[in-house]
Amino acid sequence: MPKIRKRKHRSENSDTDEIPPEQRAAIQDTCGCINWNVKSLPLRETAESQQQKKDKLKMMSLQNEANPEEMKLLLRTTFYSQRKDINQGKSIQDVLEAWPLLFHDIGMAVHYKELTGLGLKETFMRNMDMKGKRLLNYMNTVCVNKNKRFFLAQTKLMMVRGELDGYSEDVKEMVLLLLCYFNENEEAMFFCVEDTCLDEEVQMDNVSLTPTIIVCGQSCFYAKRFMLSVDQQMGHNNISCFISALCMMFGSYYCLNIHYPLGLASKLEFLQRCFFSINPDKGSKVEETCKPRLRVNPRVLTLIHELSDHEWRDV
Repeated sequence: MPKIRKRKHRSENSDTDEIPPEQRAAIQDTCGCINWNVKSLPLRETAESQQQKKDKLKMMSLQNEANPEEMKLLLRTTFYSQRKDINQGKSIQDVLEAWPLLFHDIGMAVHYKELTGLGLKETFMRNMDMKGKRLLNYMNTVCVNKNKRFFLAQTKLMMVRGELDGYSEDVKEMVLLLLCYFNENEEAMFFCVEDTCLDEEVQMDNVSLTPTIIVCGQSCFYAKRFMLSVDQQMGHNNISCFISALCMMFGSYYCLNIHYPLGLASKLEFLQRCFFSINPDKGSKVEETCKPRLRVNPRVLTLIHELSDHEWRDV
């Protein structure tokens, strides 16, 4: 559930001074965002016009042939109201009911772009073109010889992947190898069900509270359909492309003010910095702990440096 953690504020004159939302919000919520708190309604917009457009977006979410350009325009125009609901800490269920398109490709993409200034899927695909093959090469030639646990996991992964080839398969392999490299729990990110499983048949009590990709099949490599769950609420029940599911899963952390869980902190921060191009000067999306935190996760920094050194030596 998204949650705004207010900072303590003290004043010599008063303990009830008005505090800007950016200061009240925990740094995990605003980290990497350029438009986290919208100050005012768009020009010529009123509360009544926002409600009318909100209702129209709800209706369009039920239509198979709704005009995508009109939806994008309405989503951009109502970004103020979407952020207001999210920043007030409304439950995922309430946000899902109010803004159902926010949990679909088009709605997530528009909101993420307004929030961060970056294209969600476009940025990932561009970085995957530049870095994906190099990262896989490093994992399969260097990491595999450094750690027996990684070697066993990589061997098992190669057997599962078999002769499957393609862009999407490379992304799946990269994500699973990153989980192994950082020794993080695959079950915290994926939840497998039968390939014919319907959304209402998923045992949501067993799904992680954080954004989770529900895999309809025994493995990501053989699944033809994916779902997205947030806070054990079904956000999207029919995602045909793994890359879309991955981007929406990551985008949920930003769009819904969700902190990275400790069990996925390193992998998510690596994806954030290297494949989604969000590199804030300070702050972290990782949930707060009592331990002091460095500006960049040391394990993430180590992998970035080793990967750069590997590329230089291969020139």
